[in-house]
Amino acid sequence: MRGEISLPAPIAEFPWRVVIPLCLLVALGAAVLHSAAGGSMSPYADNHLIRFGVFFIMAMVMSRFPEEWARFAAIPVYIAILILLAAVEVVGQLGGGSQRWLDLGFMRLQPSELMKPGIVLILAMFFHGLPVGMIASWRALLLPLGLMGLPMAFVLLQPDLGTSLAIAFGGIVVMFLAGIPQKWFIGGAIAAVPLGIAAYFFGLQPYQQQRVITFVNPESDPQGEGYQIIQSKIAIGSGGMTGKGFGEGSQSQLDYLPEPQTDFVFATMAEEWGLMGGLFVLLVFGIILRWGMIVARDAHTRFARLLASGMTATIFFYVAINLLMVMGLAPVVGIPLPFMSHGGSSMLTNMICVGALMMVERWNMQSARSSFG
Repeated sequence: MRGEISLPAPIAEFPWRVVIPLCLLVALGAAVLHSAAGGSMSPYADNHLIRFGVFFIMAMVMSRFPEEWARFAAIPVYIAILILLAAVEVVGQLGGGSQRWLDLGFMRLQPSELMKPGIVLILAMFFHGLPVGMIASWRALLLPLGLMGLPMAFVLLQPDLGTSLAIAFGGIVVMFLAGIPQKWFIGGAIAAVPLGIAAYFFGLQPYQQQRVITFVNPESDPQGEGYQIIQSKIAIGSGGMTGKGFGEGSQSQLDYLPEPQTDFVFATMAEEWGLMGGLFVLLVFGIILRWGMIVARDAHTRFARLLASGMTATIFFYVAINLLMVMGLAPVVGIPLPFMSHGGSSMLTNMICVGALMMVERWNMQSARSSFG
């Protein structure tokens, strides 16, 4: 039609819908990390921005992969991450009482983080190749549970309960959307009650048991495990409607708030930016998650749909658990806030999820063009 403006293909196909909100979150995260460091870009904010830039380029490269490459990579990627998890047990670095990291020189890599998108990829590939008639068979249940259970066992040895639950969450979402009969999920939920009780008494480390007790009653140990949650609530509540002002958060500036740059970065932000800042963060995360669900809805193959759904669920798990944790609605399990917390492994994992979603979105556009022309 006359008067229409046609944008160049690279600009028209660029994933603006996710890049703009991502940049907003990362920029706000850098501002919060600048404040957490006492008004300095070093050591948190500058590394945060550099990591985002590097991993954004990685995500853009991922977005160009054809679907056949992604399916082919599923098994090698899964095996490679398992090898890295095994390496952690042999040569991994200790930190905070846990052995979770590999020192690569330029960064400390936490391989368990990579298994969050890795389990989604391998299960999406498995269910893509599984005949529809076998979806209600035991084969559709046992092999996926084995694929999930093996890395979870490695992660629990570190020990890292939060990451093992994240791996399970992503896998269960893929299994549910693949069409596994609901009766098995109901049976699993019923069985989880006695198993959870047994795990508390015989499977959790003493500090993990204390975190559960503290979650139920933070005031039971106000100077120990309950200190983090209590100080986080104080920081969030003291921010009021508009916050104390940039760089004026007393809880983080005076070191009352533990880990203000990682697990409790939202509390740091809420103290200085108030309720309005918190609502802004929730809105932007909502935009990103809605984009992920739209990409999954528009997918034209089972593999693409499950991959996009699982990656969106993985980002959601990060966001939901972190926000519930800092508000005292979930135990402290060491889950950082995506795109805002300082941490290379977390940023890498979430940008892999974003890159996978951009990749599926590109497949969707290619399929739509081929169907019209």
